[in-house]
Amino acid sequence: MTLRSRGALAFALAAFLVSSLSCARDQQLVSITVQPGIETFGAPNIPVSADAGLSVQLRALGNYIHPPVTKDITDQVTWGSNDIQMVTVNSTGLITATGVTCGGTLVSATVNTNGSTGNRSSSGAIVTGSMQANVVCFTGTGSGGSGPILTVAFAGAGTGSVTSTPSGINCATNCSASFASGTAVNVTATANAGFAFGSWNGCDSVSGQTCIINSLTADRTVTVTFN
Repeated sequence: MTLRSRGALAFALAAFLVSSLSCARDQQLVSITVQPGIETFGAPNIPVSADAGLSVQLRALGNYIHPPVTKDITDQVTWGSNDIQMVTVNSTGLITATGVTCGGTLVSATVNTNGSTGNRSSSGAIVTGSMQANVVCFTGTGSGGSGPILTVAFAGAGTGSVTSTPSGINCATNCSASFASGTAVNVTATANAGFAFGSWNGCDSVSGQTCIINSLTADRTVTVTFN
């Protein structure tokens, strides 16, 4: 073998080794950061039902190594909400308040890795990031809050929802709304499929499945029972 041939062979071998080492160190996803990290819907003087439909777009940022880099992987993660009665999240990362319950929950972004970005097979790992979503509970206080508060409590083994006329109450679990003093309020119950309306308590009168309050002049709680 000539000296030139030996040199060419050595160069080819070196190139192969560099290529092999590079492939063995393809980028790997090590963590996910969700932005914003905290999002809050509503206010103490706004009934929870009025928050329904409020939404915010989330972003998922993937943190990689080999080499260190951050990429937007919003459309590559699986989104999930720990409490879909509070907030939902769709496949694109849009979170939306349901207007049903208040409190706080986690919204997660997850990737089940089964290979590197260079498509090298691996045993896989679950990488998850999360953010805190809050819905402020209605207390009737704060700027703009006025009038007596009507609270609807739920009882019984069944489930259902209630809506009011005038609007303000629209929920499937304990909720409240403030009305101008002296307002006549009707609250109608609707049982979910497989359950039945039971009764109302605390109303001035009841007509069918509707609780009738002739004049709301002070805070009041009425109870609906589903069987």
